[in-house]
Amino acid sequence: MLVNQLLSMKGDSGKPGVEGATIVTVKPTDTVADAVRVLSDLRIGAVVVSSDGKRPDGILSERDIVRQLGKNGAAVLDTPISDLMTKQVQTCTRSEDALVILDRMTKGRFRHLPVVDDEGNMLGVVSIGDAVSGRLKELAAEKEALTGMIMGN
Repeated sequence: MLVNQLLSMKGDSGKPGVEGATIVTVKPTDTVADAVRVLSDLRIGAVVVSSDGKRPDGILSERDIVRQLGKNGAAVLDTPISDLMTKQVQTCTRSEDALVILDRMTKGRFRHLPVVDDEGNMLGVVSIGDAVSGRLKELAAEKEALTGMIMGN
């Protein structure tokens, strides 16, 4: 299964105000409190940080925020997102294999991956949950096909 197929399977995310194709972004100059509101309101685990809304400058996850809250307390909420975001954001393309990105996310211990085109413009975001869900659907289809072969259908 390809990343493009994962994106097409997302459909309605089931989260208020967030469709599957929506790329939720915040600006690097926004405060961490602004990002917390977005994460909370939309019930999502990470936001892409982008100054132009087209290309990823970084990514900020709930984990990033919690770690900094633990170290520095509530004052971290007033800091710019650019101080906390992961600046070396990893991306993938639509043509990459979903198993490859699943392995990359697992080994890198991150859960969200912006999907970009050849110019680096964002096309969507896939989560580790999207990749796992896609793999489970593949396995179910394989099981059904093998069962059909065995049963002579």
